[in-house]
Amino acid sequence: YEVNLLELIKKRRARIGYSFKKDEIENSIIRRVHSLFKRATGKWKEDVQLWLSHVAFCKQWNSKHQLSKVFSCMLAIHPNKPALWIMAAKWEMETRLSSESARHLFLRALRFHPECSKLYQEYFRMELMHAEKQRKEKKEFEQAKMDLGEFNYSEEILNGEMARIIYRDAAQKIKGSVEFHLALLSIAKLFDFTQDLQKEILESLQASYADDPLTWDYMARRELELGSPQSAEHTTKQMKVAEMTQREERCCAVFEEAVTAVPTEDMWKCYITFCLERYNRKTNSEELKQKRLERTLSAFNKAHESSLLPEGQYKQWLQLLLESSLCEKAMEVAEAATQRFRLSVEIWQMRLQVLIQLKSDDVTQCFEEALKHMKSKGTLPLWTLWVEWSEGTNSKEDTEALYQRSLCATAPTESVTMKEKYLDWAYRNGGYKKVKRVFTSLHENRPFSLDFFRKMIQIEKEQETCRMLNLREYYERALREFGSTSSDLWLDYIKEELNHPQGKPENCGSIHWRAMKMLQGDLVENFVSKYTLLQTGHL
Repeated sequence: YEVNLLELIKKRRARIGYSFKKDEIENSIIRRVHSLFKRATGKWKEDVQLWLSHVAFCKQWNSKHQLSKVFSCMLAIHPNKPALWIMAAKWEMETRLSSESARHLFLRALRFHPECSKLYQEYFRMELMHAEKQRKEKKEFEQAKMDLGEFNYSEEILNGEMARIIYRDAAQKIKGSVEFHLALLSIAKLFDFTQDLQKEILESLQASYADDPLTWDYMARRELELGSPQSAEHTTKQMKVAEMTQREERCCAVFEEAVTAVPTEDMWKCYITFCLERYNRKTNSEELKQKRLERTLSAFNKAHESSLLPEGQYKQWLQLLLESSLCEKAMEVAEAATQRFRLSVEIWQMRLQVLIQLKSDDVTQCFEEALKHMKSKGTLPLWTLWVEWSEGTNSKEDTEALYQRSLCATAPTESVTMKEKYLDWAYRNGGYKKVKRVFTSLHENRPFSLDFFRKMIQIEKEQETCRMLNLREYYERALREFGSTSSDLWLDYIKEELNHPQGKPENCGSIHWRAMKMLQGDLVENFVSKYTLLQTGHL
């Protein structure tokens, strides 16, 4: 209420242009808000969101002195949350312009969290920002030809020595994390005076993590940035293409060395990901596009021949081959993938999709081969794909035989989906009489889904001569399976009896009584409230 009142006063002042008596009006309300927050945070100390609301209010109304107290109290109660320490230090550095206070906060935070990589990263960034700020100040004073004697500009701080100390300390405490070193390196690259520091981090990275794929990935991608300097005025389109080609070839040379030194799936994944990124980049040069395609396909092929191509990358390879109209190669790759990953449903599905897309004659044979290798559980995607393909290719008799076979071949929980699809297909291809026969053949073949019965109820209601007798049968069968867990099903049954021309409203009482007996837990209360609305005509 108090905060909204402040906002209204602010809008009214802006509207009428009145700027007097702020101390008597706004400041008194702000003091009351601070008092309320203080009482609330005193009572619910563990509520971090409450503290953050107070912080946001202080920032909004520029209560710097109060905010400093809030941060101090909050960190005393929640010292186990690094994000709060970072927030407080960032405010000290950026708003109060106090690098000394920010440094003290980071040092206190590191006592509580000596192995927190995020704290080290932000502390590292803060020291570099402080060094850059001092360098700019010194440069401006020198340009103004002012005496620097009264200012204490340490050369070590100006050159980022504090950040170097932080890095060395962090490297000793946070071991085995290439990502941490790379994060510090990316921060250091934002500042133009950190060449020596970048070199030290890079050397440490190469010495300590020479076998890590991420190290090689960084070293290879670095070659993209190390182009030969050229005058922008005299650079032609051909020269730009040639320069980019050379850079990418240098990257690939490093990756080739990497997959020899570290022959692992992760290393090949890094190499292939890089090639795909370059291939997907837009370019007007057909020559460069073709070279990128050849390079990417070559990387896929080498990884496959080394038996180190990860399962997920086969799909990317096949997509690339099909986009490039290399159909025969795509079929070879799909077959080789299933030879290597015989028990992977995704790989078989991928191969089948390729064969279907290319309108191959071996689709049925491939489906049979896939199901021979797979257990019944988990084969639902294959059966779904098979029946969908059969619907558009084979006769109705063959498709129906396939549906009936799938019900026996899939696991009970997965057969539920196939029953729904079978019912839908029967109605689309054979009409009401056909779907009625299918439902009759399946209605004792458990397990079911609620949608299975709802689909049949909907089909019955779509008929010109919708019979209430049939609807009762479908509802009764559905309630036998789901009567204890679905209050909406009971309500729909009651509505049918009330609204259908052949319905019997006198049955509603007995249906209500049965529902109250069968429903469990909170569903009873939910059913009663909706039934009351139905009686009053509001549902």
